[in-house]
Amino acid sequence: MNFIIDANIIFSALIKEGTNAKLLFEKNIQLYSPDFFSEEYLKYINYLQEKTKRTREELIQILHILQDIIVIIPEEEYEDYIEKAKTISPDNGDSIYFALAMKLKCPIWSNDKKLKEQDEVSIISTTELMQLLR
Repeated sequence: MNFIIDANIIFSALIKEGTNAKLLFEKNIQLYSPDFFSEEYLKYINYLQEKTKRTREELIQILHILQDIIVIIPEEEYEDYIEKAKTISPDNGDSIYFALAMKLKCPIWSNDKKLKEQDEVSIISTTELMQLLR
């Protein structure tokens, strides 16, 4: 199963080692992310350090692990979908995820309920993903 992973899922997995963290390594799931993933991760690294009590070095190592399991897609591959995504996404900051989801024709894995306020792109919560895997 293919999914676009919302950065908030990753941050949640780092802060609390629960279901999200386990699903990151689920062998039946292929995860994709827009190419600004690393930039966004580094933008919030101080917040993650504070919340997780991990060192900056540990968080950088985790970033490298995540880059090995998440396929990062360059913007030029989904740029034709960005304008439409801006009209669909309930949150302008998430329009890149929508553009990539439209390009790859797969759902976004996110627990942000606001993203479900549209009917063009499927949004799958962690709970729904767990049900799909059963």
